[in-house]
Amino acid sequence: MDSKLVNIGFGNAVKVGRILAVVNPGSSPIRKLKEEARLEKKLIDVTEGRRTRAIILLDSGHLVLSSVQPETISQRLLAMELDQRNPKQASAKGKQEEKHE
Repeated sequence: MDSKLVNIGFGNAVKVGRILAVVNPGSSPIRKLKEEARLEKKLIDVTEGRRTRAIILLDSGHLVLSSVQPETISQRLLAMELDQRNPKQASAKGKQEEKHE
């Protein structure tokens, strides 16, 4: 799962193996962490000017601001993990969807 990328909005992706946490931006400690990352030039903003809905903490100390909900990112990560564990089931599901189209 190390080389997999997860979509975080607007055509941007993050390497799954680098993600430590996906958090809501509202709490005071997270806002402080965001400001520290900005001062250290470790803040990556991929919101395209929209409201920040999730902050992704990376193992390199970088913070990525995303306009996608944290729950959505978590669901995408979970789906990728399930696909990796059961590739036969995922390919069968894809074939069923193709038949219905």
